[in-house]
Amino acid sequence: MSNVRDVSDQRARNGTTYTIGELAREFGITTRTIRFYEDEGLLSPIRVGARRLYRRRDRARLKLILRGKRLGFTLSEIRETFNLYDQAHGEAKQLRYYLSVLDEKREQLLRQRQDLEETLAELSHSYDHCRQLLEEQERAARGNGES
Repeated sequence: MSNVRDVSDQRARNGTTYTIGELAREFGITTRTIRFYEDEGLLSPIRVGARRLYRRRDRARLKLILRGKRLGFTLSEIRETFNLYDQAHGEAKQLRYYLSVLDEKREQLLRQRQDLEETLAELSHSYDHCRQLLEEQERAARGNGES
């Protein structure tokens, strides 16, 4: 059994596979979070005894899951994207559908980016206005001899 562990350790060092702890440290998340994504069917590690070994594909998927969550995607939407990608490797109909889903997601993100840019501009304007008011109040207070 130690031979299997030696081989899996060698693969991990070569970057072929990763342990759950390595992925947790790399992405700054808990092992419980990774197991949750596995339970949800989003990751599928290799099992060597009680040990989980994650392939590059799982690492890439984990990165996409975390990015999707930051962008507000639900796990269901992330799963659908993975499923479409997995199924789209050949049939033109599936590829067209997947492209339409990607177009829709891109449009949604572009709208969100526009909303963020507008919100940031409004915040900057409010910030500048508040600073100006504060400076005026402080000048007036100094002029009245207050501190």
